Amino acid sequence: MKGKKLLRDHIRAHWPYYAVAVTIMAAANIIYAFFPRVLGQFTDELELQGLTEQSVVKYSLLLLAIGVGYGLFFGIGQYINHRMGRYFEFNTRQKLFRHFTVLSEDYFSRNGKGKMLSYVMNDVTSVRESIANGVNQMTNASILLISVIVMISISGIPFSLLAISVAPLLSIPFLVIYFGPRIRERSKNVQESLAVMTESAEEQFGGIKVTKTFATEQIAHERFSETVDRIRANQLRLVKATSLFQSVLPFVGAMSMVVAITYGGILVSRSALSLGDFVAITLYLRMIMQPLQQIGNVINTIQRSRASLDRLNRLLSEVPDIREAAEATPLQPAATDIEIHGLSFQYPGANRPSLQDIHISIKAGSTLGIIGKTGSGKTTLMKLLLRVYDAPEHTIMIGGKDIRQITLESLRSQIAYVPQDGFLFSTTIRDNIAFYDRKASMERVEEAAKHAEIYENIVGFPKGFETRLGERGLTLSGGQRQRTSLARGMIKNAPILIMDDSVSAVDAVTETKIISNLKKLRQGKTTLLIAHRISAVKHADEIIVLDDGRITERGTHEELLRLGGYYASLHSIQEGDDSIEQQGG
Repeated sequence: MKGKKLLRDHIRAHWPYYAVAVTIMAAANIIYAFFPRVLGQFTDELELQGLTEQSVVKYSLLLLAIGVGYGLFFGIGQYINHRMGRYFEFNTRQKLFRHFTVLSEDYFSRNGKGKMLSYVMNDVTSVRESIANGVNQMTNASILLISVIVMISISGIPFSLLAISVAPLLSIPFLVIYFGPRIRERSKNVQESLAVMTESAEEQFGGIKVTKTFATEQIAHERFSETVDRIRANQLRLVKATSLFQSVLPFVGAMSMVVAITYGGILVSRSALSLGDFVAITLYLRMIMQPLQQIGNVINTIQRSRASLDRLNRLLSEVPDIREAAEATPLQPAATDIEIHGLSFQYPGANRPSLQDIHISIKAGSTLGIIGKTGSGKTTLMKLLLRVYDAPEHTIMIGGKDIRQITLESLRSQIAYVPQDGFLFSTTIRDNIAFYDRKASMERVEEAAKHAEIYENIVGFPKGFETRLGERGLTLSGGQRQRTSLARGMIKNAPILIMDDSVSAVDAVTETKIISNLKKLRQGKTTLLIAHRISAVKHADEIIVLDDGRITERGTHEELLRLGGYYASLHSIQEGDDSIEQQGG
């Protein structure tokens, strides 16, 4: 699975760099391990011969060489390692975003934006820190420990002193076994509570206008505070475990030091151990304290990052519901006949079908109008045409081909979809209109804006089409956002255009102009119009009325009026409302 290969693929792709980094840092620690031995030899020489200028210069240069060598090698190795960690962070975030783009709408309906941001920000950073700091500290700790053991072994120090000094360190594996799973579980709880907090913050920021309008700032504060309190509680539980673990390891090292000083001092007093060897072993055991601390940090970091890595693995292992068939072929631009036969569809987890036994035939170049109450299945039908959700096999055909046998890119590139609440990005108006083709000329952008009846509004802004929009286009009014989104659909000039109640926020006069422009622009192209206003669909070649997922009426505008059903009743009400508006005007 893709998720399981995340860390393995990174290390496999960059293993030469990691090998160089580890080798260089290992050399640094081996050099550093000579420090106590040199200092011990200097102590013995000082005891036997006294302080001489020659010995001072000799040992000073040796210690300087050790310091420079250690600093130079360690610095280079650390730089390479941290650089690879940043590559992991960069590549993983790119991989996550690409994966997000192929996941189905069903996944996003079950997972909020805050949770996804937590994956990209918190989890990736946690794993990156584990890789960079973990490799650094584990290399330092392991090589330094091995070097210290080797240097002690060749220093002529009695085995009894060595054994009794190292004995307390044998408890470390048992401490790791005990604390490791607890740290990992508590870290997982912290990451999940961070995701909930991020999601809550995103929701509160998005609804800040509603909060202020209803004067419910205190309620919003209390709701957000609950998520922050949960993070604090989880983090305190994690801190208790990590702090205890990191304090126990140095304590074990300190016990080794106490034993060495006590027993070593006895051996020196009995002349069974030279003063230089006594200084050397105490320094070596003092050096062991640092790698023990680093081992504690590494285990903490690894256990915490494993929780994040598990979350990333699960995310990258998510298989999209909408997948391209192996034998899928591209849709030809001219093949825009749409045939829907016996279509029934029920959302996952829903109690009843959203569409039942739908039969529609749309000839290429014709216009279909769809009218219906809220929740009647109009938008669901459009989502199935776009394969946002999968319809049953052989129920939707485009150009004579089952929609599930058409490549997703060719299907969606030949359909322009304009939803009711068209999302606008925090960039310029021009970029939003030319979203499908950023290289579109300014003339095409202006022409699309004119067809959507938004041109005059745009040129009225100080920066015109270069006006930068706020988040989600909040710089514009509701009607302006809707018409800008409509212009984005029109400039695509796709063989099939779907307008999902995308003129609901404009006045009747503007709507009439837009529909008139649409009829001229879409001659010879297939258009599907979903609307609540009959004035938006009455020119269609065929109109269907949906109710509770079924087609209850169909025909032209005149035929439906003569039928005297829901469509005729809605027309009568809306005509009356238009008359009242005109009289009031």
